[in-house]
Amino acid sequence: MSEIVNRKDQHLDVVLSGRAAHRLDSGFAGVRFVHEALPDLDHGKIDLGADFLGRRLKAPLLISSMTGGPARAEAINARLAEAAQHLGIALAVGSQRAALEADGATPGLDMALRLKAPDTPILANIGAAQLTRGFGVDEARRVLDMIAADALIVHLNPLQEACQPEGDRDWWGVGAALEALVKAIDAPVVVKETGAGISAATARRLFDMGVAAVDVAGAGGSNWATVEGERAEGGGDKAHAAAFADWGVPTARAIAEARAACPKGVIIGSGGIRDGVDAARAIRLGADMVGQATGVLAAATVSTEAVVEHFQTLIRQMRTVCFCTGSANLTALRKAPLQD
Repeated sequence: MSEIVNRKDQHLDVVLSGRAAHRLDSGFAGVRFVHEALPDLDHGKIDLGADFLGRRLKAPLLISSMTGGPARAEAINARLAEAAQHLGIALAVGSQRAALEADGATPGLDMALRLKAPDTPILANIGAAQLTRGFGVDEARRVLDMIAADALIVHLNPLQEACQPEGDRDWWGVGAALEALVKAIDAPVVVKETGAGISAATARRLFDMGVAAVDVAGAGGSNWATVEGERAEGGGDKAHAAAFADWGVPTARAIAEARAACPKGVIIGSGGIRDGVDAARAIRLGADMVGQATGVLAAATVSTEAVVEHFQTLIRQMRTVCFCTGSANLTALRKAPLQD
C-alpha cells in the first residue's frame, strides 16, 4: 500500500472514531430564527431548489470531499454518487492525487462514478500544495476527465500540512500558482478550506482571482490538526498538533463575513453542519450551498440507502425550518427574521 493510500485510510479511521472533533463550536447554536406560529404555507410545496454549476438541484446540498484507500473509497464513492443522483444534490470527491501518481484513475474515481450520477454536479479534487510541485493545467484536466467532473475543487489545508509528519510545508508561490490555474483551465474552480475557515479577506482575494465559488469550511466539524496528531507516532508531533485543537474561524462567522465581503460571490458553507436546522442557518447567514462530510461518513460506510435516508432527514428538517419561518423558498429563508 502506498504512503498516500495508507495515510488516507488512517484519516478515515480517525474521523470515524470520533476523535477528530473540533474543540471550537461551529457557531450555529447562536443563530436562532423567529418562530412563525401562523405560516400561510403548504409544507409539502416548499421549494428548496437551487442552481449550482449550471444544474438545478432539488436542495442546496453538497456532499463534501471524503477519501480513503482504493477499496474503501470505491464503495463509499459509489454509495455517495448513487445517493446524490437519487436526491438531486451535488457531490465532491476526495483527493485524486493518488490516482494521478498511479498514472490513471483508481477504482471509485473513474467514469463509473459519472455513470452512477449522470445528472449530478460532480467536483474533482486536488490540493493547493501540489500546485507548486509539478501539478498544473494538464494534471487538472486529467482529474476532471477522470470522472467527467463539472468543476475542480482546490483544497487549502495549511494547518493540516503543518501538523502532518510528512506534510508539505513550503507554500511559497501557491497563491500565484492557484491564480494561474484558475485563469488557464477551461472549467470552474471552487476553492475550499478543510476545517479552519476562510477569512473575508482571503475570500475576496479568491474571487478576485476568478474562482467560481468559495467553500469557507469553517471550524466546528473535523479538526485536521487533531486528525494528524492522532496518527502521529512521535511525541513532539502529537504535542505540536494538540495546541491547535481550537484553531480556526467558526463556520457561522466565516459564512457571514465572507458574504458581507463578497456580496455577489457563490459561498458554500461547511464545517460542523449537524442537521437541517444548521443547514438552514447557513443559508440564512449567506451561504448559497451547504456542504457536509463527516456527518454523513458513517452512513456512507453502510449503504446507499443509509446515505439517502440521512439526507432525506436533513432535507425534511430544512423544509420544516422554512415552514416555521414562513419561507416558501430559499430566497425567503435568506430574509427570515432572527432573534436578537
